[in-house]
Amino acid sequence: MKLDVISKQPVGDRHAAPLLFIHGMMHGAWCWDVHFLDFFARRGFAVHAVDLRGHGRSEGRDKLRWTRIADYVEDVAEVVRHLPAPPILIGHSMGGFIIQKYLERAEAPGAVLLSSPPPSGLLPTALRIALRRPLAFAQTNLTFSLRSVIATPQMAREAFFSPDLPDEPLAAYWSLMQDESYRAFLDMVALDLPRPEKVTTPILVLGAARDNMLAPAQIEATAHAYHTTAEIIPDVAHDSMLEDRWWSVAARILAWLEAREASRATGRTTTAADTTRSTRR
Repeated sequence: MKLDVISKQPVGDRHAAPLLFIHGMMHGAWCWDVHFLDFFARRGFAVHAVDLRGHGRSEGRDKLRWTRIADYVEDVAEVVRHLPAPPILIGHSMGGFIIQKYLERAEAPGAVLLSSPPPSGLLPTALRIALRRPLAFAQTNLTFSLRSVIATPQMAREAFFSPDLPDEPLAAYWSLMQDESYRAFLDMVALDLPRPEKVTTPILVLGAARDNMLAPAQIEATAHAYHTTAEIIPDVAHDSMLEDRWWSVAARILAWLEAREASRATGRTTTAADTTRSTRR
């Protein structure tokens, strides 16, 4: 399977671990290339963002409908195998779910779950969508196509963005969105749920205060499963890496990365309080 990866080299001093970004449902590597890749490259990280199979410029579009989460996990493993050093994994939404599954069988220097489904699955989110958009949800299940839930820019705003995101970037982002695997959706609802007890990698769990897809309680459940504390970023919606305040999310991730690097250098254990203080300084 040929996978397309956007890669950018760091500016100035290089951090030891590269960053691998994994997109969510109906997105592609492009969602990281708007702001995040340049932000972290300018701060010394080698950055990579993969188009999962069936997405963007990667192969597999013809088999997308029945692609499994396990297939996406293999995509991540394939990219990791070709990087010069084990990467820190950063996943948004489904991308964070994929990371949880990947870490059941592999280790990483660290991982960031950004607005990602909890190990208990996406059933509450599916019910929320069904109540909000019953016709679109019915069409999704009749046609096995998730594109119905973001059929218009306004529906994409409702699902992924803040009400005050300007129309021009909204239209540009919506034009890049695509259909998603119906099987992967079912895997996230119930068929292939993560097993946190198998994971030992340090994890940062972040949510978005304006998220219409995942409630704060779901983000907190994810953090609890991995024995950490969730942080809900204010004034951003589900697609926080594309919101006007994207930088507040990037800065929070950067603070955590730098705190972990400093703790490894000193042999000290990093706490959530430490990284929160470093963000606010």
